[in-house]
Amino acid sequence: MRALPDPAASRAVLIGVSHYTVLEPLPAVANNLPALAQALTSPTSWNLPARHCTVVAEPETSRDMLDPVKEAAEATSDTLLVYLAGHGLLDGRGELFFGLPRSVQGRSYTGVTYQALREIITDCAARRFVIILDCCMSGRALGLMGGEDLLADQAEIDGSYLLAAAPENGRALAPPGETHTAFTGELLNALQHGIPGQPRELDLNTVYQHLRSELAAKGRPTPQKRDRNTAGRLVLARNQAYRPATAPAHPTETDWPDPDDCHTPLAFLEALAEMRAHTGLTIHAISRRTNPPLAPGTVSRLLNATTLPATWKTTGRYLAACGLTPDQLDVWHSAWQHLRAQEQEPARPEPPVPAADAPRRHSFWDRLAGREDGRRRYRGT
Repeated sequence: MRALPDPAASRAVLIGVSHYTVLEPLPAVANNLPALAQALTSPTSWNLPARHCTVVAEPETSRDMLDPVKEAAEATSDTLLVYLAGHGLLDGRGELFFGLPRSVQGRSYTGVTYQALREIITDCAARRFVIILDCCMSGRALGLMGGEDLLADQAEIDGSYLLAAAPENGRALAPPGETHTAFTGELLNALQHGIPGQPRELDLNTVYQHLRSELAAKGRPTPQKRDRNTAGRLVLARNQAYRPATAPAHPTETDWPDPDDCHTPLAFLEALAEMRAHTGLTIHAISRRTNPPLAPGTVSRLLNATTLPATWKTTGRYLAACGLTPDQLDVWHSAWQHLRAQEQEPARPEPPVPAADAPRRHSFWDRLAGREDGRRRYRGT
């Protein structure tokens, strides 16, 4: 079954480096961060509170990069997502490290090793981990290169999903004239516009298969992944391209939507509307069949709501009018109770806010406001 993270108990840390003193600049990376933050804080995705989505742009030191990850890991009990975009480099042993603004190829001490990031993540108490690497050589993080020393075999982390933009010896791309890097641009397109022909909710495995297909068709590096247990069933977004199947001329129970596939209130409400479409009944006809009768306006408001009704009574009468048996109603009622409980959960206490005179570590929005648009050329990331 698909699962949706609890926004109150989940965190995302989005890291990007676009300016370098020795290495080639990557201006598209700076555009990735705010777009991905907007997607993850949207109701159509994880609906994270803005304070639960930390953007770390142009970190100068390893602590600038890793401290926010450590802080998020300590505050997360459900799902932790870490995204990193920039230059992926190799040290003298062929192991992956992430470039900082003054990093030099082959000198891991000038950047941040993947092992350092992994140690922080594996030490936290989150139920699930999602790591997304949009950088060259990111496939090395999957432990796919030869030899006994696997850099980071994520299969050893329960409930984990690692998505790499490029093969172990491949280059991720920032195509000329495009706002985002190739991989993240395709990811954002899936989150913002959906994937035609797929279910109403997109899990990680569905998104991964879509990215591989789309990027391969464009002749671009194909992403790699490593996951464990059911991590691939983690819902990443509502499918904006989802269209309910046309109701058959003689609908049967097997055509009805499954409430257990609804992991958000909006998905549940969409399934209610889909149920009416499969019956072939108008709103007025449904109204006349309810017992006691519901006004057509009440049925219409239910099917156009954006939050679950506070009580089950109207929903139950509506579904009974659609033809559900008592046993089937119990299944829908159980799904409604689960989603309603999620809506009613009290907010978890936040970690202490730093003192007002504490130094600002993340200056992404300041940098973005003053950043001059760089000339985008076809380059490896």
